[in-house]
Amino acid sequence: MKYLVGLPAFIGYFALSFALLAAYCAAYTRLTRHDEMALIRAGCTPAAVAFAGSILGFALPLASAVAHSVAILDFVLWGLVALTVQCGAYLGLRRWCMPDISERIERGEAAAGTLLAGVSLAVGLLNAASMSY
Repeated sequence: MKYLVGLPAFIGYFALSFALLAAYCAAYTRLTRHDEMALIRAGCTPAAVAFAGSILGFALPLASAVAHSVAILDFVLWGLVALTVQCGAYLGLRRWCMPDISERIERGEAAAGTLLAGVSLAVGLLNAASMSY
C-alpha cells in the first residue's frame, strides 16, 4: 500500500490545522469588541463577511506553513506566528484606521465588514508568501 504512505502525516497536519484554526477563532472572537457569532446568528452580513475574511486570512498562511514546514513542530510554530500576525492586523486596523470598527459592524455597516475582510485577506496573503522561504 505505497499509495497511502502519507496518510498518517496528512491526518496529523490536518488535525493540527483544525486545532490551530479553532484556536485562532477563539482568540479572534475574544479580541474583537463585538460578538461575531451573535451578530451572524442575527443576520448581520458585515459581521459574517469580516469573520469569514479573517478565517480565510488565517487559513492562507496556515496552508503555506503546512506546505513548507519540515516537521510538525515547525508547522505549529509557524501557525502560531500566523495567528499572532492575523490578530495584529485586526488590532492595527482598529487602532490606526477605524477605532469604531466594532460599533460599525454591529450597526450593520457593510463598508466596515468589507474593509476588515479585505485587510485580513491581504495580510494573510502576505503572511503566507513570507513563509515560503
